[in-house]
Amino acid sequence: MNLAAQLQTLIAKDPQRLRILQQVRELDLPDCWVAAGFVRSAVWDDLHQRTPSPLPEDIDVIWFDRSQTTPARDAELETVLRHRDESLQWSVKNQARMHLRNGDAPYASATEAMRHWPETATAVAIRLDEQDRLEVAAPLGLEDLFGLIVRPAGRFQNEKSQIYQQRLHDKNWLATWPKLQVIA
Repeated sequence: MNLAAQLQTLIAKDPQRLRILQQVRELDLPDCWVAAGFVRSAVWDDLHQRTPSPLPEDIDVIWFDRSQTTPARDAELETVLRHRDESLQWSVKNQARMHLRNGDAPYASATEAMRHWPETATAVAIRLDEQDRLEVAAPLGLEDLFGLIVRPAGRFQNEKSQIYQQRLHDKNWLATWPKLQVIA
């Protein structure tokens, strides 16, 4: 079984994550995914034999639409999701504007934006399509995620390495997932 199929199987067995994916799908946003820790933590927890896997502190929802790039629009969407489930901390970000914050050239899609994220294992997302099939986006691959490897991606290897190092410190992933191999 390939890694994308493994990920789909893992998420499909998690009713809580499926419910979240359904809630996000109901927003009917273009190029919309649930990303980062939502996926990463599920895989790492599974590889550490933690079941059921707890949800991360925040649920990262990414989408892409150049016609709706105001932070206020993302805040509106967070409010909609919070009304659907107050127990979750939602973080909605239209990737069509995030290049400005990150000092990158404009992105062409949500998936392309993930190519500019700090770690290879974090640059992964999933969504539920209209036929209830799980789709995976992993522009930097799934090998590091399933290999329990944390390594910097792209510009975080050099010019943004301080940001990567700070994230390692702040996230303290080794305390939760001791089998990780962290590449500094």
